[in-house]
Amino acid sequence: RSGEMAKLTQLIDNEVFWAYATYTTIVLLKMMLMSPVTAYFRITRKAFANPEDTTSLGKGESAKKFLRTDPDVERVRRSHLNDLENIVPFLGIGLLYALCGPELSTALLHFRIFAGARILHTFAYLIPLPQPSRGLSWAVGYAVTISMAYKVLKTVLYL
Repeated sequence: RSGEMAKLTQLIDNEVFWAYATYTTIVLLKMMLMSPVTAYFRITRKAFANPEDTTSLGKGESAKKFLRTDPDVERVRRSHLNDLENIVPFLGIGLLYALCGPELSTALLHFRIFAGARILHTFAYLIPLPQPSRGLSWAVGYAVTISMAYKVLKTVLYL
C-alpha cells in the first residue's frame, strides 16, 4: 500500500525493495570498481602512497621518487571519495524510502536516475568531460536522494 511503512516480513514480496536491492548493487559495484581503477592509475603512473608499494621499482633513494602524487591518480581518488559521500546516504535513505510504500514506477524512476547520475558523474570525472556535466550529474543524484528523504519524512512524520 502506498503511504505506509512496510513490515519487514513483507520485504520478500516487495517489488520496490527488490528494485532498491538491484540498483543498490549496481551503484555499490560501480563504487567498488573505483579501487582497481585507482590501482591501475597508480601502477601506470608509478605514483604510490606507501614505501612498501615501491619495492618492485627499486630500493632506497631510487624508490623514494615513486612516493608522489599524480594528477590522474588524484582525480580517480576524488571520484571515489565523491561516491562514498553520495552512495552511502543513498543506501540508508533508499532503504527507508523502499519501506515507505512508494509506487513501483516512482521508486524505479528514483533508483534509475540516481544510478545513471552516479555512472555519468564517474565518466565526467575520469574522462574528464567539460563542466557543468560533472556538477549536473552530482546535483541530479543528490536531488534524487533528497526527494526520497522527503517522502520518508512525509510518510513517517506527516509533513
